[in-house]
Amino acid sequence: MQNVLYHFRFADGHTASCAVAADAPAPAEPPDWTVLERQQCANCPLQPASSPHCPMAVRLVPLVAIMGKLRSHDEVEVRVEMAERSVSKRTTVQRGVGALMGLLAASSACPRTAFLRPMAHFHLPFASEEETIYRAASTYLLAQYFLSRQGGAPDWELHGLKASYQALQSVNAAMARRLRQAVDEDGAINGLVILDLLAKALPYSIDDKLDDIKAAFLA
Repeated sequence: MQNVLYHFRFADGHTASCAVAADAPAPAEPPDWTVLERQQCANCPLQPASSPHCPMAVRLVPLVAIMGKLRSHDEVEVRVEMAERSVSKRTTVQRGVGALMGLLAASSACPRTAFLRPMAHFHLPFASEEETIYRAASTYLLAQYFLSRQGGAPDWELHGLKASYQALQSVNAAMARRLRQAVDEDGAINGLVILDLLAKALPYSIDDKLDDIKAAFLA
């Protein structure tokens, strides 16, 4: 995964930054709200003995430190710096947080977000719903191609992708409960809500959206 820097400039002039790297060390003493057994996802396969802290929650600790006291509709200018390009956008805290949160969650060690890690590797800040569906379907189908090359049975109908997004809804619900214990305002929580809305819609809308995208492939 490439290194990514999210830089925030708020309406009152203060700034904050959050660097995202695949090999970023975990906090030496993760806060209590990251303990696995507190608001553990109903479909979580991890065990407290081997994973005492929720890996996604631990990954979100730097974001919460920045955004914990910000309201969701506060204005913010976000600049995302990557090796090949820099992307800037003036938006709301909830949307800026949602973009960063999506990258942090996808690059975490959470088993339920493992299918998103290739997308984190090729991060696209502030992707639209259509772009997200295009990237998710393309990434999943490429994974099926690699699977078939290894002798596995590929899923060309995207059943596994839809199931993964449905499972992600349980993760988002539990993470929202965690974040309510960690923050004073709703900026981070509403950023997660935006991601959850997509997770809820995608399993049911992906076929229709791909039909719309199909026109771009017709001669």
